Amino acid sequence: MSSLSTHVLDTVSGRPAAGVRIRLFLGHALLFEGVTDADGRCPALRELALEQGQYRLEFESAAYFRAQGLALAEPPFLDVIPIVFGLGAEGHTHVPLLAAPYGYSTYRGS
Repeated sequence: MSSLSTHVLDTVSGRPAAGVRIRLFLGHALLFEGVTDADGRCPALRELALEQGQYRLEFESAAYFRAQGLALAEPPFLDVIPIVFGLGAEGHTHVPLLAAPYGYSTYRGS
């Protein structure tokens, strides 16, 4: 089995993004739903035992940036950020997200 973690960073403020709603899917099945803590992490996500496969993390970025007081276009350029990635049979994968209202970056972390 594999484990998964994430860390969301707000590149506008240069701080962790607290309060971002996150969903994890395997295919169309919703496996997890949570919200990032004050450090931009979602510790309960790491407790899941995940099998090998292709997963999708969704981050509700527009709602987060609106809650920070940013005026966004309607509809927002990035409403929900999806990251589709593969997990191997064993080990840990970390998927960080660096987010702004008009762009984002991700990578496989450690």
